[in-house]
Amino acid sequence: MDIVIPRGFKVGHYDDDYTGVSVILAPKGAVGGCDVRGGAPGTRETDLLRSEKMMNEVHAVVLSGGSAYGLAATVGVMQYLKDNGAGYRTAGKVVPIVTGAVIFDLNQKEYHFPTAEYGLKACENASRNPSFGNIGAGKGATVGKIRGLKNACKSGIGAATVKAGGAYVTAIVCVNAMGDVIDPSTGRIIAGAKGKNGFIDTENCLVNGEYMKLLLGTNTTIGCIITDASLSKVQANKLASASHNGLARTIRPVHTDYDGDSMFALSLGHKPVLNLAILQAAAVRATEQAIVNAVTEGVKYDIVSDLDGDDCDEEE
Repeated sequence: MDIVIPRGFKVGHYDDDYTGVSVILAPKGAVGGCDVRGGAPGTRETDLLRSEKMMNEVHAVVLSGGSAYGLAATVGVMQYLKDNGAGYRTAGKVVPIVTGAVIFDLNQKEYHFPTAEYGLKACENASRNPSFGNIGAGKGATVGKIRGLKNACKSGIGAATVKAGGAYVTAIVCVNAMGDVIDPSTGRIIAGAKGKNGFIDTENCLVNGEYMKLLLGTNTTIGCIITDASLSKVQANKLASASHNGLARTIRPVHTDYDGDSMFALSLGHKPVLNLAILQAAAVRATEQAIVNAVTEGVKYDIVSDLDGDDCDEEE
């Protein structure tokens, strides 16, 4: 199925040679939820998305490079939404509700990270027919980093749509994992840490204790599920949680102390949900397909880095 961006949503990217931003806009307000796992997240406004909190509308999810510095991009997204009159109205003011997460892609000796201007330009580029691959938040993404960047694979940001229960469920995922990416249809590694004879299988190496020099906190997979099904805030949070099963099917290992894996979910539509399990299954499948798409497109590009790689225990 082609990638479908449901009505009410737009997706935009902006990047430079090293890093970038991807934004999912819902100017009219969407019901949102999220689920953050792993030990090293970098996020904004995720507490607000908890089921017990009073806010029921979200106007944008921002996926950004730049580690914690990249959270500055959310300010540009807020500016864009405010200037266009989109946001939560209170006390005569408009306050856009913007949430998001970042990946670590500070892969140069100099600092390159998205600013507020990047977020603003990503909004200006937003449409219902976006491109994916080595673009936006996926610009500096890599996978399989247990042996350093020079032995990793380039990645990117991918997307996939599954239609279930009469609703579209689209996953948009930026893949920057410590672990390897597995093709669920074959069980084979399609992107990951490389050795002299191909992929080394990061999970097996960890279990066997062969590699102990990890790139701490330099990872994280982030993404967002968007749907035109009508969900409550509780259901949106459950959908975000279910999408992590898609990460578990395709990334090994996942949710480690060196990843800050964060998945969001946005609902904007009027299609009734007869059984949430149907959408949860669709979200899992869309997520795993989006991850495969991210690395399939990403491996077409070279890793741009001037940091020294980490050889770990294997000789070149």
